[in-house]
Amino acid sequence: MNYFVTGATGFIGRHLVAELLKRDGTVYVLVREGSRGKLDALVQRLGASEGRIVAVPGDLSKPALGVDDFDERIDHLFHLAAVYDVEADEDASERANIDGTRHVIEFANSHDVGRFHHVSSIAVAGEYRGVFQEDMFDEGQALPHHYHRTKYESERLVREEVEAKTIVFRPGIVVGNSETGEMDKIDGPYYFFKVLQKLRHALPEWVPLAGPQGGETNIVPVDFVARAMDHIAHLPTTTCPATPSTWSTPSR
Repeated sequence: MNYFVTGATGFIGRHLVAELLKRDGTVYVLVREGSRGKLDALVQRLGASEGRIVAVPGDLSKPALGVDDFDERIDHLFHLAAVYDVEADEDASERANIDGTRHVIEFANSHDVGRFHHVSSIAVAGEYRGVFQEDMFDEGQALPHHYHRTKYESERLVREEVEAKTIVFRPGIVVGNSETGEMDKIDGPYYFFKVLQKLRHALPEWVPLAGPQGGETNIVPVDFVARAMDHIAHLPTTTCPATPSTWSTPSR
């Protein structure tokens, strides 16, 4: 079994690679010039034996990833490389999420790929009111921020242009590992946790804390996301039609 992964050293990516290493096969990882150190650190961290993780020099910003002389069949291609930060500027988001996805598609369509797995986001739901289900995509929803738009456009490209069988994943707000507590950065819901922590230290332990009543929030641990992706990716072919099938955390 051959795997090809973009964004392997990212938060979700390194957890996914850890899951893939539990299976037989080789994990080929797209590596940009100057980032080889991150991959070496990942190999060491995961204790991968020689030849299990193989670097493939390339760049998300180049047509067809700028990859030369790669002739291996790819059973599963996982595209995770993207800008997930809503604070990133619009140009950076467009280059990574839209142009980068287009270049991955060019690479995939010029190689023998069994399944193409695209990590999208519940951000494609934008300001849709109600439950946004897995079989929904273009519902006329408003996309209030460039992050929502670029994630929507990247998924649209995958749905329309990938020639291989395709699975789209739409995780919610990905937080730290549920077992180790490891997290990538402090943002989103973690800001609220820090406020509660400061209040607790400032008040006697017997004082009850009351917080605002919030709505439903789509929070999911990174290890669950990685295990779910690995499991769903390896389901029998009969469950994965030629048109995109989608796994997501329903968005409200």
